[in-house]
Amino acid sequence: MSTTLQNLISEKDRQQFRDEGYFVLPGVVPAAHLAMMREVCGDFIKTYDAEMDAAGQTHQGINIKGSRYFIANRHKGTRLVEFIYSDLMAEICRATLGDNAYLFWEQFVVKGPEKGAKFSWHQDSAYVGTPHRPYITCWVTLDDVSEANGTVYLLPYSRAGTREVVPHKENPESHDIEGYFGSDPGDPVIVPAGSIACFSSTVLHRSGFNRTPNWRRVYLPQYSAEPLRRPDGKLVAFAEPFLINGVRRNGV
Repeated sequence: MSTTLQNLISEKDRQQFRDEGYFVLPGVVPAAHLAMMREVCGDFIKTYDAEMDAAGQTHQGINIKGSRYFIANRHKGTRLVEFIYSDLMAEICRATLGDNAYLFWEQFVVKGPEKGAKFSWHQDSAYVGTPHRPYITCWVTLDDVSEANGTVYLLPYSRAGTREVVPHKENPESHDIEGYFGSDPGDPVIVPAGSIACFSSTVLHRSGFNRTPNWRRVYLPQYSAEPLRRPDGKLVAFAEPFLINGVRRNGV
């Protein structure tokens, strides 16, 4: 581990994560990894668009051509593993989860120009459906993000009034699940491409519309401190070992 990476996450960041559930690292993604993720994202979008064109459709599942794309758990056989299991992500996992980290989930979330939808206040843990130790989301910006293009807004624990998973209900119009109905707008993450917002799966967050003429692309690897299982013992998603008792198992 380089001295630069060892000092990347300050004690202030670590304390903020403990107290408020998140910290933000502006401009930390290596240029080569940023370019690679943009390329992989673009290739996936082309594939989805071609499939929709061939079927004479503008929708494929929850993906809408030119508007929004959720491209989940497609890292195997791609160069995404170079980033997922990089020194940078190992340091983030150590700072937030400790000596054990497993890849739990990964996805691109893309908002098209002047079309990308908003997302309601929610906690990622609300999607798991079984009691679990909180995991972390690494919200990696592939483009500069702002309030204009639909960045994420985070609600610190101290203002949310809780660090526990709260009841969520489905919005009948958007079908999003919602877990906060107060007036606090949250703190917008306004950072350049190649930045990472690291937040606990119990942090309430939302995002706005993309009102700009440009794409807003984000990559989201998520890591857990242990395999997350359903009551029947089956895995909720992935449980690919990354760090085990402080030792690298992937990305060596």
